[in-house]
Amino acid sequence: MLVSYTFTGETASEIAAGIEAAVARGALPAGAALPTVRELAARTGVNANTAAAAYRLLRERGVVETAGRRGTRVRPRPASTAREDIRIHVPPGARDLARGNPDPALLPDLTAALAEAARLHAASPALYGTADDPGLLALAAAAFSADGIAGVGGPAVTSGTLDAVERVLTMHLRPGDAVAVEDPGWSASLDLVAALGLRTIPVPVDDEGPDPGAMAGALSAGARAVIVTARAQNPTGAAVSAGRAAALRALLAAHPRTLLIEDDHAAGLADLPLHTLTGTTARWILTRSTAKSHGPDLRLAVVVGDTQTVERLRGRQRLAEGWVSHLLQRTVAHLWRTGAVPRAEVAASYAARRNALIEALAGHGVRAHGRSGLNVWIPVPDETVAVTRLLARGWAVAPGARNRLASAPAIRVTIAPLAREEIPDLAATLAAAVLPGSTGRYG
Repeated sequence: MLVSYTFTGETASEIAAGIEAAVARGALPAGAALPTVRELAARTGVNANTAAAAYRLLRERGVVETAGRRGTRVRPRPASTAREDIRIHVPPGARDLARGNPDPALLPDLTAALAEAARLHAASPALYGTADDPGLLALAAAAFSADGIAGVGGPAVTSGTLDAVERVLTMHLRPGDAVAVEDPGWSASLDLVAALGLRTIPVPVDDEGPDPGAMAGALSAGARAVIVTARAQNPTGAAVSAGRAAALRALLAAHPRTLLIEDDHAAGLADLPLHTLTGTTARWILTRSTAKSHGPDLRLAVVVGDTQTVERLRGRQRLAEGWVSHLLQRTVAHLWRTGAVPRAEVAASYAARRNALIEALAGHGVRAHGRSGLNVWIPVPDETVAVTRLLARGWAVAPGARNRLASAPAIRVTIAPLAREEIPDLAATLAAAVLPGSTGRYG
């Protein structure tokens, strides 16, 4: 028997997004039978090709499967295809503003840091049973303390933010438990939650962070964990303000058994202060990654949290990868100790490009978001149309579908590769591509 769910949407991406969101919140359970392509087309008022394309998107995402005579059904396991695979081919000569990478020109020179790590290795090689690098831990502890996060478990060292988040989620939650996630949110985090068999409860995000009313609803609905980005939220650039932090802290304090995961990946390049939510629940962590400020290949994050969670995190790590390379730890410690990443200058450079694009778009009547970080989030009537038009003009941007659950269509533009002189032309091209009724031409 078909489930009693109202299928909606006017495009393949909208129909697919609605079905995926319903699967995430449990409205379409694992194994549920979905309508045939013809029935789906009739229910949504679209043609059969559009309905078939929606199912194709869902199959590619790993949300549904075609089971022969049993028809199309929700997969018994969650999505296995990474959301980042929702991308377009970037032809030679096109400017790629889709990948979310930092500006290589703003990454530190690793020569001296690697040489120092090699020297320390020669003098005292890290062997089995060696603890994390004390120099790195001391620097991390001082940085956390400066932001008012002290007297807690850690720091611990993991292979990036997702490594820490995955271990902590599996320690505290079980498949079927609900997690409040930002919507739109970081695609890798959304993939991870789904891959662990957890249910997502989307919480809308504005420029100041997660919406308190929606967060209250998620907590009341039984969210066992909450994932929040402190600043430079991917994809919207949101940063939790002081007022928003106060509201969210009050909500979390009323649900002290909820696991709080706070992602402060942009600490090394943020131009806004941290307003942390930590300390409001019994179980929590805060992670800081080196990927954006020092380079994605430096796979390292430092983590603090409540003592029990951090100790369990270390225990799980010992049973799996064991430790993060001490060569890597010592390299990062040298970079931090010598100030190889001029935080204020890097933050100002990204802010100048981000603000210039937002202001230029406003001059064309286009609303965009990007309070911090490397990205600008632009609401659009139709993602496919906008992405296609921009590609025809030589600009590749990311479709918002990879970041969205129930939020409205948008595109993400990474400003890191942009030169200031390119921004006026890009803004005009974006306006021509996204404004309702536009033909895709200038003027």
